[in-house]
Amino acid sequence: MAAVALLPAKRRAAKLSSRMSMRPQKNLFRWSVAAILLLCPLIAQAKLHVVATLSDFGSLAREIGKDKVDVVVLGKPAEDPHFVAPRPDFVTYLHDADVLIDGGAGLELNWLPPLLQNAGNPKLDIGKPGRVQASQGIRLLDVPTSVTHASSPEHSNGNPHFTADPLIAKAVAQRIAKSFMAVDSSNAALYDANYKQFETTINAKVQWWRGALQQLKDQQFVAYHDSWPYFAHRFGLKTDIFLEPSPGTPPSPSHLGEVIQKMKRDQIKLILVEPYQDRRIAEKVARLTEAKVIEVSQFPGGMPGTDTYTSLINQLVKQLVDAMK
Repeated sequence: MAAVALLPAKRRAAKLSSRMSMRPQKNLFRWSVAAILLLCPLIAQAKLHVVATLSDFGSLAREIGKDKVDVVVLGKPAEDPHFVAPRPDFVTYLHDADVLIDGGAGLELNWLPPLLQNAGNPKLDIGKPGRVQASQGIRLLDVPTSVTHASSPEHSNGNPHFTADPLIAKAVAQRIAKSFMAVDSSNAALYDANYKQFETTINAKVQWWRGALQQLKDQQFVAYHDSWPYFAHRFGLKTDIFLEPSPGTPPSPSHLGEVIQKMKRDQIKLILVEPYQDRRIAEKVARLTEAKVIEVSQFPGGMPGTDTYTSLINQLVKQLVDAMK
């Protein structure tokens, strides 16, 4: 009888032991499910890591990606784009990037290739969805018929300062949108909508900018560097005299003498200089020709109040109109 009475007790103890042994497993399962649920929003909210060589490309990337992208710009807006000083963290940025936007027309020739080699990121290889070479499909101006020792290697494929033309900038933005849509298809509709919004803005702005500059049509200005042919071509201005004898070559006394003669002959009264260029040389030429010097930038952020592409062109147009009154 005692043995029979003990049997249910043993069974109850066995069941209790089994339940206790299962509790850690159930708790572990519950914690695992909770952790996955907590991580899902973080995974869903992961942003594209975008590297832009220069701030014009970076500005366009932000217009298209908005809060779905993290954009790192390598060259400072007030820095000479031909000679950006590489930093060790550039390699890290490129190694971790999902998308790289560069000019592809030689502007970054002096500094980008070794950075890419050290980064070793196959996603950024030419031809991959994560590589946007902004000049692709664009008809470059001033393509040399032959490359001489005096030619600038940064301009050997043609003039690389093409984003100063708003309609070309719009085309570059479209290429960026296509890249983002390919790399991050879950947000493709958003990138497409952002591009269309930017397209509408640029189309309206171009009409306004053209109207504002109509009074300056066919007027000529001198530039320190050959940065503005696309802008001039778009809006009917003329720029073919430069303080540099060739792109990247420091002005010489003999060349400046020729510039002064041409300015006096053609009654040119405006010199454009960028933040990284020697304004003192421009001021000296201006004194001898009774011209004005205005400081402008081809890059968003290069001047106060120009953090976006449209604000940059707005300010440039206003400066030109005010200076040429």
